[in-house]
Amino acid sequence: MKLSLGYCFHGTKAGLDVPNLFYRKEQMNKYLARSATIFALSFPLSVTAQEVLVESRNVALSLMQQLGAELKKEIAAGGPAAAVKVCTKIAPELATRLSLQTGWRVTRVSLKVRNTLLGTPDSWEQQALKDFDTRAAAGEAAEKLEHSETVSEPGGKFFRYVKALPVQPLCLACHGADAQIDDAVRSSLAQNYPHDQATGYTLGQVRGAVSIKRPLP
Repeated sequence: MKLSLGYCFHGTKAGLDVPNLFYRKEQMNKYLARSATIFALSFPLSVTAQEVLVESRNVALSLMQQLGAELKKEIAAGGPAAAVKVCTKIAPELATRLSLQTGWRVTRVSLKVRNTLLGTPDSWEQQALKDFDTRAAAGEAAEKLEHSETVSEPGGKFFRYVKALPVQPLCLACHGADAQIDDAVRSSLAQNYPHDQATGYTLGQVRGAVSIKRPLP
């Protein structure tokens, strides 16, 4: 089944097809349910919980590294305003590609989203993100924060994993204090995200997390 669903904090108001977005989310949920069945039949019994954790962590790191590279490239070519393109277009494509490659749901979530239709955490993710904020405020390094858990849901049994996305220097061009945001970026954000919550961050805070939900037998 071919899907074009991507998850990101951003989604442009001008280009957002809301009915189609909900349809694609429903399709992804159906795809995840089918993946659970296929995964149950093919899952090696010898795979340990630690191996599942490492595999999930590696996928999260892959997404983060790819996004970082794309941000650097776009900013170098077009300045800070070009960074918005990475989150509106490139990030969803990368997340979708990883989801289809693995059979897992790979997405990014945050407690302060730009568009509530994209990147809004579910209850499990909300609790994990709140815990990250508490731990970061207590002095833990945001880049080291992660949480995993095996959960049972009506749709089956899943391994859930989140890895914190720390605020780095590049992030401040779009997510920093108002004085740090370029006029062109501010204008683009105001036009596309009139209800934006995702500014005012400082270096080292938790911006959000990469979230992975993978079916288990």
